[in-house]
Amino acid sequence: METWGFYVSGVRYGTCRKEGERVFHSPLDVTSGEFLPERELAPEDDRYVVLGKMNVREALLHLEPCQEGIRLGDDRFTASSGEIYEKKDKGAYVQRHIKFPRDLVVKDGQIVAFITPARELCSVLVKDGYEDETVLRQWKEMGFGLPYLVHGPETFMVPMRDGVKLAADVYLPVKRERAGQEMAVAGPAGKVPTVLVRTPYGKRVGAETYYRYVQRGYAVVIQDVRGREDSEGEWLPMHYEVEDGDDTLNWIADQKWSDGKVAMTGGSYLGYVQWAAAASENPHLTAMLSSVCAGSPFVDLPRRGGCFNSGSMSWAFMVSGQRSDASLMDRDDWDELLDIRPLEDIAPRALGHQVPFLKKWLDHPDYDDFWKMGNWKERTGAHRVPALIMSGWFDDNGMGTTEALDLYEDYTEKKVILGPWKHSGNADYDIHGFALAPNALRYDIDLVCFQWIEHYLKGVENGIEKTPVVEYYTMGSGQWKTAENWPLPDGEKVTFYLDGKAADMAVGSGSEAGHGTLSLAAPENECGDHFTYDPENPSTHIIDMSENELEVPENYTDEEKRTDILSYSTGVLEKEFTITGDAQAVIYLSSDCEDTDLMVRITDVDENGCSMKLADGVMSVRYRNQFEHPEFMEPGKVYPVTIRTTKLSHTFRKGHQMRVTVTSSAKNFIFPNSNTRDGFNSQEIRLAHNCVHHGGRYRSAVTVMQEK
Repeated sequence: METWGFYVSGVRYGTCRKEGERVFHSPLDVTSGEFLPERELAPEDDRYVVLGKMNVREALLHLEPCQEGIRLGDDRFTASSGEIYEKKDKGAYVQRHIKFPRDLVVKDGQIVAFITPARELCSVLVKDGYEDETVLRQWKEMGFGLPYLVHGPETFMVPMRDGVKLAADVYLPVKRERAGQEMAVAGPAGKVPTVLVRTPYGKRVGAETYYRYVQRGYAVVIQDVRGREDSEGEWLPMHYEVEDGDDTLNWIADQKWSDGKVAMTGGSYLGYVQWAAAASENPHLTAMLSSVCAGSPFVDLPRRGGCFNSGSMSWAFMVSGQRSDASLMDRDDWDELLDIRPLEDIAPRALGHQVPFLKKWLDHPDYDDFWKMGNWKERTGAHRVPALIMSGWFDDNGMGTTEALDLYEDYTEKKVILGPWKHSGNADYDIHGFALAPNALRYDIDLVCFQWIEHYLKGVENGIEKTPVVEYYTMGSGQWKTAENWPLPDGEKVTFYLDGKAADMAVGSGSEAGHGTLSLAAPENECGDHFTYDPENPSTHIIDMSENELEVPENYTDEEKRTDILSYSTGVLEKEFTITGDAQAVIYLSSDCEDTDLMVRITDVDENGCSMKLADGVMSVRYRNQFEHPEFMEPGKVYPVTIRTTKLSHTFRKGHQMRVTVTSSAKNFIFPNSNTRDGFNSQEIRLAHNCVHHGGRYRSAVTVMQEK
């Protein structure tokens, strides 16, 4: 009888077999360490999806159609069950056009394993006897030994310094040992290190994914942050997390089962709280596993560049109640809702009630003490915590990771992994029509995470600290590379200057909707390209609001035909050109209004004219010098505006062009600026007649980091 084992992070959670059109399984009981009696795996049973993002039943039922595709010998095939596969190498195929793919491992022409990579874990469904053909061989080499049992959860109300109590579930490892041929429970594991998760999404939601830490000998504490789920206090995102993180770490260290060492893990908001806790300089925080971490409010979300991120409204809806509800993001009326003014009326119209934290956000239009409470970068002193920092080029919290990398540039106990991924992480080969190479996803992210905490919390000499400091993926060429630091120490700054259609255009005589050039030489003559920005007809930032992904790549070819978008392109490249890092744009702007926004994008234009967005940056011009106090423009006066873009590593191929576009709006990403002193939250609007100046005194330009 052919049986298959299902593993997550090297731990076996089930034994499965296929019989006709039915699948049977014996799931692991983590509290006893025993596999339960075999039963049919029902279609509605999602335990393996929760544990490892893999639909095991579907994988086994679709085994024959996938096998038939492999027999055809094509490098790319569509199985009769609908899956699309592409050959990676002689022993592997990757599944295209799906989030959380089921990649195939092939041995002697037969499928022997399915592998599903996700943000911070990897699941493997493997035919018994073929484990060493997969990443499980590397897990075996880690030498973890017999998995611990999972005891818990037991819920505690953890007191904060102001008397508010936060609910935390504690899971503890229990030893097992062999007694002859039998296994016996040997009791508590004693004082152990802890993995802490602090979340606004519910401490029981997906808690099974953290069993793997308990089974490796760690206590796990999962806590509802202030005001969420079962915790007391006010829900005010990113406001109390420095102090609450500090108090929680101290509480853990005081428990009888704790050895005083704590690692934190998680992504997005769960990444943000790690850096907030580190800013408290708590001595018990020993390591961080930071994935797609959120950053400070005016650099990242919700006020990137001083604008107000309309794209984050779907997230705000999801966490608007005491308990998260992802269904509130899935709407077909986002276009209508985002046009409502004042913004305070959006939530009552859409949800039937006000969202208190949204109202507070709107009550603080400038960067003041309210926002400073949540700025972990600004609040961080000299103290550092060994950190594994992970993100992707299309992460909509990518600016948060940029801040972390800036903060840790001179710190040696870090490791950085940057892939071609969106906010959901290591999970897609195809992102909104942007096709990545078959090596774009990794099967070892969770392995590296465990190596990191094993080394820093348990003192295991596994060599993780000797591996390359930075591992990053270059799009276009489809290569994983390494570096000694970030930004790349041997990178070379290259500046491309904006130039208009004609070199002899005087300032003020430029063309509407300029389609100019990017030049390595600064133009001598002062020129200007004009565009009219209408807040009632903003250009579009191409995303799906219900997806809650704000920085995906997209084809902007049609959008760039608008008269309010200026485009500047290199000539057709005669050889490959690779940039790695973020870019800095300096745009010289004049306007007949006191305020407006600037959105800069970097795109790759292929031989067919398709303009694919790779990176972007945005700034409300009133905050061009600082965020604390608005500085309004005088009509007609020229101002330099500096904008930092998101990170990327990309090879522009021979025959392609690099393009930079400039505009004043990005519907779905930021609320349109009214071009008045009331900015994004005004019922009064003005047309802005804006001009981008270049040449002579006004060296509008974009500087990128070229790989040598």
